[in-house]
Amino acid sequence: MAELDYWIWFSALRLRPAARRLLLERFGGARELFQATQGKVSALPGLSERERKALERRELDQAAQIIERCTEEGVDILTLRDPAYPERLAAIPDAPPVLYLRGRLPAVDLEPLIAVVGTRSCTPYGEKMAAKLSYGIASAGGIVVTGLAAGVDAVAAHAALRAGGRVVGVLGCPINQVYPRQHAALYADVAAAGALLSEYPPDAVCGADCFPARNRIMAGLSLGVLVVEAPARSGALITAHRALDYGRDVFAVPGNADAYASRGCLRLLKEGAALAEEAWDVLADYAPRFPGKLDRKEAQRSAPEQPDREPEAPAEPKPGEDPVWNERTVFRLRQRTKRRKALDEAAQAAKLEELTAAQLAIVAVMERERMHIDDIVDLSALPAATVASELTMLQIKGCVTQHPGKRFSLNITRPGGPSQ
Repeated sequence: MAELDYWIWFSALRLRPAARRLLLERFGGARELFQATQGKVSALPGLSERERKALERRELDQAAQIIERCTEEGVDILTLRDPAYPERLAAIPDAPPVLYLRGRLPAVDLEPLIAVVGTRSCTPYGEKMAAKLSYGIASAGGIVVTGLAAGVDAVAAHAALRAGGRVVGVLGCPINQVYPRQHAALYADVAAAGALLSEYPPDAVCGADCFPARNRIMAGLSLGVLVVEAPARSGALITAHRALDYGRDVFAVPGNADAYASRGCLRLLKEGAALAEEAWDVLADYAPRFPGKLDRKEAQRSAPEQPDREPEAPAEPKPGEDPVWNERTVFRLRQRTKRRKALDEAAQAAKLEELTAAQLAIVAVMERERMHIDDIVDLSALPAATVASELTMLQIKGCVTQHPGKRFSLNITRPGGPSQ
């Protein structure tokens, strides 16, 4: 049986992220988990009763059907252990075990990807700014990530494509479904110039919860999230929350102080998000990390004028609904400046407690960014095979990021050392 069948089976179990990480750490992969005895699986602490029952179902018929449908639909499948699976995404704690792909996924770990998000009911100002910044990001060499929803998402995708750039569309629906239906041509254009991604196979049944879930993939793929226009209660802010969870940067476009559609952005800015008036405000800090890829002059190119259309009125809060800012975001942003910060002390302690003795030994010697694996082996005095295996587990736990050339950087503060 092909490895792919087991990963599709594992993905369909819908386990909690913590349970997924536990199982992969214990068994090493989906095939090994499938072939493990029920006793070994049931004996693991940290699994709920529902998850234990789900793991008892050892059938691969559905996986075979999904693979057949993907072949018919021209859909590629990436698993968490596939070399083409983005390491940037794999490093988040709730990375999807399987991704379904249409088009050609860029080399995510070697490219500056920026998620552009905002309200579906955007104002003419929101459309203008989404088009301006997305066009500039794509012109400069960045790659726009979008959920391809109505409003800001669609405007951002269209603008990036007009600039001749690549777009990654992350879907909250099955990979062979277009939602909303009027975006069929946009989906085709994105797949031709970039990629469509979904964690849901062809013909899957998805509910309303699938759309918020896809936001973690957008944040995980990206270096930063740009919120163009968002009310105080907005799905775009979920993506900003995820970005903060993963240590990504958050940018926001300022709007009128009394504009309902800009309340979310203004609060983000008040609490520490980086202000974005033009594309280079978003890309400037990434230019040294991607030498030769980002061009400041190109970022200042103006998008071609689009025909005027009657804008949809922004949605107003329902009677009795208090559009109060999510305090979770307030406190997070107060603990961060405009760029990457270390995890807070409580999260740091929790991370370290999860590590094995070998993993702690590796973390302790990672004194500088992007250390070669050979240097880690020398300093830790551990066998090379052990270091390679433990670095993989540290990536799954979100503690380490792998870079090209077998180099690794630390995402947490090493014991007794400065923040990385």
